[in-house]
Amino acid sequence: MQRTQLAIIGGGLVGASLALILQAGARARGWQIVLVEPFAPGDAYQPSYDARSSALSFGSRQIYERLGLWQQIAQRAEPITQIHVSDRGRFGAARLTAVEEGVPALGYVVENAWLGQCLWHALEPEVVSWRCPAEVRRMDALGDGYRLTLDDDSQLDCDLAVLADGGRSGLREQLGINVRSSSYGQTALIANVSPSEAHRGQAFERFTENGPLALLPLPENRCALVWTRNGRDVERLRELPDAAFLAELQDAFGYRLGTLHQVGVRHGYPLSLTEADEQIRPHLVVLGNAAHSLHPIAGQGFNLSLRDAKALGDRLLQEDAAPGDFSVLQRYLDGQRLDQQMTVGFSDRVTPLFSNDQPLLGLATGRNIGLLGLDLLPPAKRWFARQAMGLGARPV
Repeated sequence: MQRTQLAIIGGGLVGASLALILQAGARARGWQIVLVEPFAPGDAYQPSYDARSSALSFGSRQIYERLGLWQQIAQRAEPITQIHVSDRGRFGAARLTAVEEGVPALGYVVENAWLGQCLWHALEPEVVSWRCPAEVRRMDALGDGYRLTLDDDSQLDCDLAVLADGGRSGLREQLGINVRSSSYGQTALIANVSPSEAHRGQAFERFTENGPLALLPLPENRCALVWTRNGRDVERLRELPDAAFLAELQDAFGYRLGTLHQVGVRHGYPLSLTEADEQIRPHLVVLGNAAHSLHPIAGQGFNLSLRDAKALGDRLLQEDAAPGDFSVLQRYLDGQRLDQQMTVGFSDRVTPLFSNDQPLLGLATGRNIGLLGLDLLPPAKRWFARQAMGLGARPV
C-alpha cells in the first residue's frame, strides 16, 4: 500500500497552491505530496470569452512572488489601479487608488484557467504526484494518519490529509464536521461583458436598490460581472436575450464605461456564508471553501484561502514534528484565526450594509455618509483599502 507524508484532496487553485508552497521544503525533507483530483487539468491554456476569474489581492501577489510564480501569472493578470465604490442615485462615492496606497496595483483579476495552468506547470513530479482523474470515496482515521479509499478501490495512507475539495465537500460531511451556514437570500449572477470604452484598470462596485453589482477589469477590455439579486430575478435575467439583459445592466450600472455591447454565458450562484466548525483534527486540515466560503462582492474568498495555505505550509516546515501532529496544526490555526475572523467579518458586514433590498431611509443614508466618510477620512479609507488588498490582519 502506498504511504505519503501529505495527501491533498482537491487539486484546484487552493490545493495546488498549497502543494507549491510546500514543494521546496518537502524536497529538502524527503516528503512526498499526492494531489487527488477528479478533473484532469489539461496540458495547455485555452482562451475563452466566458472564462471564470478570481480577484487576487496585492497580498496574494506577494505570496506568488515569493514562490517565483508571479511573473508567469502576470502575463494574463489585469491590474486593478482604482476601485470606485458608489451608490446608485446618491451622492456618496469612495475611490481607492493604487497611487495613494503606494503599490503598483490594488489587486489583479486573473482567469482561473490561466492561474491553474501556471500552478500545475510549476509542480515538480519528483515531489508532487497526481492521482487524476480520481476521487476519494472514503477517509478512515488511523493512529498515525488517514487511509484514503479512492474510486478505483485503491488505498493511500498519509500522515496529513488536507481537505480542499470545495464548498460542497461530501468528505467533510462524511467525517461528521458540522457546518454553519447562513443564507444571504441572494444569488450572484456571474458573466463577462465588454464595454465600448477602455476600462483602464478600474474596478467598480455599485450598490443599487436590487443589490450590489461589481465590474472587474479583465484582459482584452472585458469585465467580469458579479451582480447580486434575488434568486427568481437572476433566473429571469439569465433567460433574457442579450440585448435586453445588457439594457437592464446598463440602467443599473450607468455609462461610466460607455455602452455595454457584449455579454457571455450567464451563471447563477446562491450566496451564503459557510464556516466549518472544525478546521483541524489530528492528521487532518480543512482548507479553502471547505473551511469557509464568503460573499463574492468583497472579493476575499480565494485570497483568504491562499493566506491560510501559506500559513499552514510555513507552520509545517517550521516544525520538526511529523506533518499531522495536532499541536503543530493547532499552532497554525491559532496564528491564522485573527485573519479569518477579520476577513469573514469584513466580507459579512460589507454585504448587508450595501444590499438595498430593504428601502430603509436610515440604512441608505448611513451608507451614503459612510461612502463620503471613506473618501474624506484617510484612516477609514486606509483600513478599507488594507482589507480589500488582503493586508488587513498583517502588520502595517
